[in-house]
Amino acid sequence: MRILIADDDSTSRIMLHAIVSKLGHECRVASDGTSAWEQLASEQLDVLLTDWMMPGVDGPELCARVRKELGDHYVYIVLITKLADSKQILEGMGAGADDYLIKPVDPFAVQTRMIAAERVISLHRQLVDFGSKLEQANIELLEQSLTDVLTGLSNRRRMGEDLERVHAQALRAGRPYGLVLLDIDHFKLYNDHYGHPAGDDVLREVADCLRKSTRAGEQLYRYGGEELLLLLPGCTPDAAANTANRICQAVSDTAIPHHARPDAAHVVTISGGVCCWTPGCALSASELLRQADEALYRAKSAGRNCVELATATHGAQLATI
Repeated sequence: MRILIADDDSTSRIMLHAIVSKLGHECRVASDGTSAWEQLASEQLDVLLTDWMMPGVDGPELCARVRKELGDHYVYIVLITKLADSKQILEGMGAGADDYLIKPVDPFAVQTRMIAAERVISLHRQLVDFGSKLEQANIELLEQSLTDVLTGLSNRRRMGEDLERVHAQALRAGRPYGLVLLDIDHFKLYNDHYGHPAGDDVLREVADCLRKSTRAGEQLYRYGGEELLLLLPGCTPDAAANTANRICQAVSDTAIPHHARPDAAHVVTISGGVCCWTPGCALSASELLRQADEALYRAKSAGRNCVELATATHGAQLATI
């Protein structure tokens, strides 16, 4: 262990240094409370053996500072006093000391304190390690709770949180943002023809295609079923429509076979509904999402494999790929 001996009496310092070093510990010394505190604050020490009466900062005050300001690292403190005064000893323990020694110190007493110190410090390190692992586990659990198991995309819960945050930022800064609600065309027919396991595979393939097609700042979520949602912070209506067309084209170009669909396109495609918030718009995030859903419905009615734009401040506009 790394031990600091703080004592203004040179004889006591030399004796304690000899005892502690003989026990195999690494020693530091300080001749007053002020220099002891400077070492404690700048180095990661394990044990403090401090005299009660010292110039500058005395023993009890040094204990109190350690407990108040060095909470991220536990220091085992042994307060050394000349008087076996129970009231004084309790005062020192109340200030933060773990144990005490009476001068002149007995080597055996020092050894027993060092054994206790090593045990306590080990337990504290285990607690810190456990706390760190628990925190990491909680982070991983939170991440899992916000991730769709099938596709690996962020799920609807995270989408709701992010959408509210982006909407609030847009209101404050007056910056636009866009929503693109996407749906796999004729997905029920695909499931009926190829089976549900194959349908799950297609969902994963489409999600992977969209993930590769999105750019920095664009956030993708599984909205539910075969529906996906793209959140586009800082995006204008025209830019949002261009983005939606780009990713729809990417899915079509992947050429995943879909021979059960009733039209001539024998590959998996997606349709999209786009709605954007622009400065001055009075609609809420949920109302924008509803408009995106209505735009998606119109895209489906228009023949699928297309994107329809319905901004909150302009009329609907069909944009085919």
